[in-house]
Amino acid sequence: MGKKAAKSTRKFAASGQLKKTIQARRKFRDIKKKAEKRKGGKGKDKEVREDDEGSEDDEGDVDETSGKFKGMSVDDFLGGGFMQGASDDEGSESGEEAMSEDEEDEEGSEYADDNESFADVDKLEDEGEAHLMELSKLAEKDPEFYKYLQENDRELLEFSLNDAKVADDDEEDEEAMEEDKTPVLTKEILQGWQKALLDHRSLKALRKMLIAFRSAAHMNEEDQVLAWRVDSASVYSKLVTTALRYTPVVLEHHCPYRTLPSGKFKAPTQTKKWKTLQKLVLSYFHNVLHLMSQISDNDMLRLAFSETAKLVPYVMSSRKTVKAYLKTCLSYWSSAEDSVRISAFLSVRRLAGATDESVLDLVLKNTYLTLVRSCKSTSAHTLPSINLMKNSASELYCADHAASYQHAFGYIRQLAIHLRNSMKTKTKEAYKQVYNWQYVHCVDFWALVIARACDKQTLIERGGQESELKALIYPLVQVALGAARLIRNARSFPFHLHIVRSILHLTRHTHTYVPLAPYLLPVLTSTLSASSKPKPSTLRPLDFETHIRAPQQYLKTRVYNEGLAEESAFLLAEYLASPPVQGSIGFPEIVVPVVLLLRKAIKGAKSAQGKLAKAKEAGVTKALVDRIEESGRWVEQKRKGVLFAPGKMGEVERWEDSLKVEDSPLARYVKVQRKAREKRRKLVEKAREGEDEILED
Repeated sequence: MGKKAAKSTRKFAASGQLKKTIQARRKFRDIKKKAEKRKGGKGKDKEVREDDEGSEDDEGDVDETSGKFKGMSVDDFLGGGFMQGASDDEGSESGEEAMSEDEEDEEGSEYADDNESFADVDKLEDEGEAHLMELSKLAEKDPEFYKYLQENDRELLEFSLNDAKVADDDEEDEEAMEEDKTPVLTKEILQGWQKALLDHRSLKALRKMLIAFRSAAHMNEEDQVLAWRVDSASVYSKLVTTALRYTPVVLEHHCPYRTLPSGKFKAPTQTKKWKTLQKLVLSYFHNVLHLMSQISDNDMLRLAFSETAKLVPYVMSSRKTVKAYLKTCLSYWSSAEDSVRISAFLSVRRLAGATDESVLDLVLKNTYLTLVRSCKSTSAHTLPSINLMKNSASELYCADHAASYQHAFGYIRQLAIHLRNSMKTKTKEAYKQVYNWQYVHCVDFWALVIARACDKQTLIERGGQESELKALIYPLVQVALGAARLIRNARSFPFHLHIVRSILHLTRHTHTYVPLAPYLLPVLTSTLSASSKPKPSTLRPLDFETHIRAPQQYLKTRVYNEGLAEESAFLLAEYLASPPVQGSIGFPEIVVPVVLLLRKAIKGAKSAQGKLAKAKEAGVTKALVDRIEESGRWVEQKRKGVLFAPGKMGEVERWEDSLKVEDSPLARYVKVQRKAREKRRKLVEKAREGEDEILED
């Protein structure tokens, strides 16, 4: 009998590491054999031969080899197949090296398997009759996709077995072409792929089609090795449309993703098939983004956005791809035609539906920054698109109130910092940090977001739970009104009106009382001031929606004075007719100071410069005062039968909720004024577009 095994040897065997090492070496040997077969090599590696010999020796007698353990290397030891002993320290180190080599070789074989996986995953067989059966069932399974085929691929639906044979022959001829000549993609080849995708959801056909799609996306570029040449414009268009339409359908069939009850989605599970497809999908996605940068057709862009949005769950694993896609979507959202903007926004919203919170934060941040950059300058032509962006972005921010709160808090604080710096420095440059279009649109955007989040309808949808964004009403109002107080002169009045309009929208939807009368009355009474007489002018009326600062030539002119009076009177009427004010049981008392101040201003305007000097401004103001007093009497009439005291807040709230504010005289006056202003706005737009329209006063 040989010598007894060393203590370290026995310890190594007892720990189970010896068995694992042997299994790893055998696995390494099998991988080597497969690799040699792929390469067509006749010989085998020296290590493989040694392993073979070692594996044969595994059946050897333990007693015969146990005496040779001292000084034995790990290769010799493992070759002996001894299962109860162990090597010394040096041997264990060699074993670790062998295992690391095995892991590296496994990774290499994984990539090698990826290249051949499409042929193994799915095969095209029984194409003829099975295809016809699949077409007959498609109308029931997927009516939307069948309708698309009827409109765009009629020839595919009118398929016959003879056509299939011809297409197969053509495809074989194309594959048999010389290697140095790039094959030409024909309609028949494309139809063969379509048929395979439709019948079997074939991954092999999908791979071929996406390779051809890559060639189409990069066909006009130098230094690109292309697998196909597309000579026909109709084939090019058909290939792009087919790739966009069919790819989501095939992926959904093989690797479905999960949609949660909240509307969010989870990426597909890491199956073997998905690992095989992942790189192909990412490559295709980048090719689509590259192609979109070259497309000018709006219909094709809309199709690209709608179909790539379906692939978003499949690319969430690549942060680089997500960022590139978001950047492309936001670029079109901020600059394209309206229908393309909406399609791009829907894709952005799809990205925001990911369960990964970091992706949602990325979407919210970049959406806001894109909006701010886009509204740096505002004109009559850009204002509609900016409003579209604000409304759509506010919808995005209301999808997740908790996540939006962090962003809203930070950006409102940023506005407050700009305001504080302007109030401290008091220089022309410091004032420009506040008195600009970006500041106005930011205040308006956050007013839209909070109004939408705290609306009564949203409260019902959330089951009565208040929004986290409600806490930001007070800081936003403070920032906005602080900006309105910063400069108080006639040139800055348009800026004040923009700020008041935003806060008015906020109060109307959140039912929060904000004292806006002190910011509107100075503007209205300045037009009735007895100290100055407006001078006549041939200037056109100033559009207050597209100006935040009145041009110098408009100051002290009749046209500017009358415009200010109309705009401020209308906003004051809207404010007093809003539910937080008109719906209050104390409305008659609230409007007393307003009525007294306006009556005094009207009286001063008539006596100072003559009756006709400011007749229009005085007439607008007097009509407003009459409606305010009439509404005060209307509320007094409604509260005559009240039996509770003012201290009973529960009873007061119930009474205010039951009051129909829209039936008040002031609300009816505002409704008529709004219709007249809308009619005039449409006439102005038609005149701006060059149509022959007469603008009536």
